[in-house]
Amino acid sequence: MATPSANGKKRAISRVTPELLRSLPLFREAEPQIAKALADAATQRTYRAGQVILEEGSHGREMYAVLRGVVEVVKGQGPAEVVLARRGPGEFFGEMGLFEATPRFATVRALEPTVLLEFSERELQNVLLGQPLLLLQAIRVLIHRLRQSDLHMIADLQQKNQELARAYRELQEAQTGLLEKERLEREMELARDLQQSILPRTFPRIPGVTFAARSQPARQVGGDFYDVIALGQQRVGLVIADVSDKGFPAALYMGLARSVVHTEVKRGSSPRQALLNANRLLLEMSQADMFVTAFCAVLDAAQGTLRYARAGHDLPFLVRPLREECVELAAQGTALGVLEHIQLEEAEVRLHPNDLLVLYTDGITDATSPQGEFYGAERLRNALRCAASVGAEELCDSVFEQVAAFQQESTQYDDMAVLAVKWIGP
Repeated sequence: MATPSANGKKRAISRVTPELLRSLPLFREAEPQIAKALADAATQRTYRAGQVILEEGSHGREMYAVLRGVVEVVKGQGPAEVVLARRGPGEFFGEMGLFEATPRFATVRALEPTVLLEFSERELQNVLLGQPLLLLQAIRVLIHRLRQSDLHMIADLQQKNQELARAYRELQEAQTGLLEKERLEREMELARDLQQSILPRTFPRIPGVTFAARSQPARQVGGDFYDVIALGQQRVGLVIADVSDKGFPAALYMGLARSVVHTEVKRGSSPRQALLNANRLLLEMSQADMFVTAFCAVLDAAQGTLRYARAGHDLPFLVRPLREECVELAAQGTALGVLEHIQLEEAEVRLHPNDLLVLYTDGITDATSPQGEFYGAERLRNALRCAASVGAEELCDSVFEQVAAFQQESTQYDDMAVLAVKWIGP
């Protein structure tokens, strides 16, 4: 904002005539002698654009009339500045100084090159007292100005109140959204805890057999699950499965599928029959547009045999340290929950001491590197061959560590699970 000159005064450029004065609406009805007295009392002054004429808080008792140009009346400074009014030719300002000796209420500055008439307090009061009608007109104008100023301030306050009300509503909505987000996050945490509680944390104690498992969902909850089911007489059921899709819908379907498969295996059915029964029940109990791949086996620790069936799931690996080989357990089969009649093949393999059975979901082999390369079954096979001499727990940790190193900072797009079983021997 521009400031007054150093001495606070502006140069008088010419003498004011009664005719010039009577051209102003306020003084149009002034009697000749009054007009002459007013002209003698006035000083003509010029201001450049942006120059301050009156400054808020300053003291002065002069009144100004605009001959040419435009001035603006502002309250405050900087971002808080409020424009109260603009005055053009024929209008005047500073009249409050004639009625009360208080600091200026607002700042007045020239918007463009402006010519004003300046009237001092004493000379103007003497003239106005000589013509009461002129004084009455000045008072009327003053009252109108005060009313307009009040209305402007009220409108400004209403606008600010509306802005505050809108900001308050937005704050409430943001707070409500935050609370809702926190509630959903808490519910997801509870769902994750519930899902993790479904997966076995302890395993049956079978002589000559050790178990280990680990899972890592792509989101808070996932659709992968595994199970180890004691069947008596040193027999144990083994299950790993992968529900299509991810997230909460997959987690719900996973709970249903896990319950169905667990029940059928527990019933003592063969692996193939357990999966067939599970397929029928899934079709009866759910119309969700999902399916589940699964591998189901029964390990007879006393006999050293593994009987299994595969419903569209990834081929498990059997690591045989004594033979220095890592073989896939192949068996034909279709995913569960899609078709009413499916074909499943059942097979059996005889185990050798220290054999390691590794069941996994495709989140392991489909893990991607920063370059977009898949981890793949061959890398997993090599990782298992190198870890053949370790226990089931160490093998699970090793697989997840190597997959994490392969992914680096890449996003995990699918759930991961590994179930490892080591048969030491009878």
